[in-house]
Amino acid sequence: MNNYRVFFGFEKEPFMSNLKPDETLKTGALMSVKTRFDYAIKLGGIALVTGEIGSGKSTALRYSAAMLHPSEYHCLYVVASSGSIIELYRQIISELRIFKSSASKALMTDMIRKEIEKQVIGKKMKLALIIDEASLLRLEVFAELHTITQFEKDSKPWLPIILAGQSTLIDKLMYRGSAPLSSRVIARSHLEGLDLDMMQEYLAHHLKLAGVETNLFDPAATTAIHQGSGGLLRKANHLARGGLIAAAKQKSMTVNADHIRLASTEIF
Repeated sequence: MNNYRVFFGFEKEPFMSNLKPDETLKTGALMSVKTRFDYAIKLGGIALVTGEIGSGKSTALRYSAAMLHPSEYHCLYVVASSGSIIELYRQIISELRIFKSSASKALMTDMIRKEIEKQVIGKKMKLALIIDEASLLRLEVFAELHTITQFEKDSKPWLPIILAGQSTLIDKLMYRGSAPLSSRVIARSHLEGLDLDMMQEYLAHHLKLAGVETNLFDPAATTAIHQGSGGLLRKANHLARGGLIAAAKQKSMTVNADHIRLASTEIF
């Protein structure tokens, strides 16, 4: 399957998700996330980033975090699970580079708060907690998470939080037990699928990143990718790559709708 890179003259694998910040296509949706990300960081509040699977939430988070100066900001990035709050605290402790262990929730909370205070006051660092896949968190986690953001009788907003997940994240924050956390939300972004024009720009952008200036997708192929992916980036990447593989196998320098339809049989 890798022969398609040679056939089309790609310098590297196209349609990869591990892009550098300066390689990321600056869509309106991406910049909307960044604006709200920066706003929450500045005020020490909570921002939400929601969207369907593969809509680009993690990419938007990586880009927004990368734009913060590393000498001034320390971003704590964790991926949520359906485990207890202790499991989440263990990830945060690891990100804070605390080399102690405890099975006590109270002690873990104290360890996290003391280290945050140490970094903010002692090292003059600004922190931000990014929780990806936050829609997986249990309701009891939402009920308690705000406790690690409270400093000096809740007067110092030293730990802004960015919560990213599917739309069910909003539903969980609507529960009464989640109110102490949701009351701190000051910004919300929702990522939709790309429209057809933006999809065309997205495909061309990724081809260029891989070293090919020519648009290899004919209009029908672009439409097929857009319709087949619903505008969602991850699935669009899979369809585009699969279409290139199918076209190369047939010695075609242009990807057409049939190639995309063939690629669609390989993915979910």
